[in-house]
Amino acid sequence: MDVCGSGHGVHEEEIDEVAMAVTAVVVNTMGGMSSSSSDMLTQLRKRRALLQRIAEAPDCVATCEAAVQLCVALSSGVFPRQTPRWWIKRRTGGTWEDLRLCDNATDEYYRQKLRMSMAMFRQIVAACAAYVEKKVTHYRMPLPVEQVIAFALYRWASGETYESGTSAFGIGRATGLQAVRDVTSALLQAYPDAIKWPVGRRRAQILRAFRDKGFSNCFGSIDCTHIYIDKLAGAPSDNYYDHKQKFSVQAQVVGDLDLRILDVHIGYPRSVHDVRVLYNSQLWRRAEAGELFDAPPENLSHGVVTRGSLLGDNGYPVACPWIVQPYGGIDQDRDEERFDTRQKVARRCVERAFGRLKCMWRLFLRTHKTNLETLPQQFVVVCTLHNILLDAGIDFDENLLWEVDENGIRRRLDLAIVGNGVGR
Repeated sequence: MDVCGSGHGVHEEEIDEVAMAVTAVVVNTMGGMSSSSSDMLTQLRKRRALLQRIAEAPDCVATCEAAVQLCVALSSGVFPRQTPRWWIKRRTGGTWEDLRLCDNATDEYYRQKLRMSMAMFRQIVAACAAYVEKKVTHYRMPLPVEQVIAFALYRWASGETYESGTSAFGIGRATGLQAVRDVTSALLQAYPDAIKWPVGRRRAQILRAFRDKGFSNCFGSIDCTHIYIDKLAGAPSDNYYDHKQKFSVQAQVVGDLDLRILDVHIGYPRSVHDVRVLYNSQLWRRAEAGELFDAPPENLSHGVVTRGSLLGDNGYPVACPWIVQPYGGIDQDRDEERFDTRQKVARRCVERAFGRLKCMWRLFLRTHKTNLETLPQQFVVVCTLHNILLDAGIDFDENLLWEVDENGIRRRLDLAIVGNGVGR
């Protein structure tokens, strides 16, 4: 490119202006890049070398050559395009832009939208970043890891549709679907032991707490809850149809007195009885193999010897030796009545765990569209988050348990707990 030989030379001031403009473009591009991408070092070296050459350009030819090289770099994917291809949805602001602010009101906004403090969110991002990061493409920079994780948390917390949620985060529906899948996988990999059967000191604390409630060698309470879903295309409708004329999937959960979730099993349609859900769970197989209840043997009334048990309602089989049920019935003596009262109070811990879990992560409280292949993993993930936030001391807003109906009457939310085969 022989500009000077054309007879219309470029003045020194014009050369400086071109160099400054090109430099500004490079610096602006570098400033807008995500620092969380793992393969940025090579690209940064290219940019620095290019920037250095522009800054040291002594004349018009060098400046023009640098400008040409910048254009080549832009077209080859070293830099993302300032204006993306027409088929790529432009990103806008909304909830994500509000979450990026750092002022006195931001922490409360995080608790409202993501159910956790900003500091807790950053801890989760740091733990999951390695499993979520995407590579730079020719067409655009990948979404920041923080935005991807924030969207998934927002989706689970708000229960909004993908159309509404992705609009609030300035991303497309397909991107939102992929973000939820990626974050689900990342959380399960980053926190593999968040849901586990208690051992060591934790086991001793649980046994002591239930002993204080009058139940020796008790490890927790067991119950089932419904996850309401839209009618599935191509699936046998009757299998998922419940007494409330809704479609649902059952989740079996074991919780302790601190509301921590110790075991979760999900995937069976509503038509499957609680007992069958139990018999087909890993919990049953491990209990029958003697892997769960290993406390010192203790003699109970009626000659019963136990090394461990769970509290359950009358929907579970009487023959199951490790589920303690209430006596029930009308003609009870005083001892049986007192026992049933104590058992009901202690067993309520799993119902309270359902309340915190489903009211914080409202996607699983409301009827929603879902993919049955990913629903179990997503529910396990919110149970994982439930335990993480409990360990971090994140408070639960009791107001989330209530709603105002169409008549302006404040009423408690239906948690869809199965209980004796009937939701309550």
